[in-house]
Amino acid sequence: RLGRSLPKVLDEAEVDRLLAAARAQEGADGARLTAILELLYATGLRISELVSLPMAAAFRDPRFLMVTGKGGKERLVPLSAPARAAMEAYRPARELLLAKSPEKKKELSHWLFPSRGKSGHLTRHRVGQLLKDLAVAANIAPAKVSPHVLRHAFASHLLHNGADLRSVQQMLGHADISTTQIYTHVLDQRLKRLVQEHHPLAKDVGP
Repeated sequence: RLGRSLPKVLDEAEVDRLLAAARAQEGADGARLTAILELLYATGLRISELVSLPMAAAFRDPRFLMVTGKGGKERLVPLSAPARAAMEAYRPARELLLAKSPEKKKELSHWLFPSRGKSGHLTRHRVGQLLKDLAVAANIAPAKVSPHVLRHAFASHLLHNGADLRSVQQMLGHADISTTQIYTHVLDQRLKRLVQEHHPLAKDVGP
């Protein structure tokens, strides 16, 4: 059987450039974009999970995010300190965005990322657009940046820095670990590095 193709991944320096470009944007839109980017990279959420987050999911416990994934299954995903800070900075910005639609404020206030569109929250397409524009600002090819690429970056960077595959599976919301095993190329690289650096037979033998 043909193997699955490896996912596109941004390196850590490119993610840092995206974050810097988002933080450089002023006003409520800038705070919202920074929160979106921080959440995607800190949690590995599917874009459908992100845009449909209710307000309560994010601010019930600032240490975790309650996510409803495929099949209605819920999971807790830990939030990093930068993600928590971005969420706190976004809270007053969100109120300003809601104030632009006073006639629909009650309806829109349910969502973490409200929008005046039909769904009441930002759409996947709109978030994708925002990330493409952000890529241009960060001097990164727009084709390299998407919500799904950030999900891959989350998983790959975690594994590269020592996380185990089972934990990454749980945070991604994969029902079967075979789905997560697409990232084993990262584990292979890490294991080779560990052997080269720490196994006595891999070291040069002195005179």
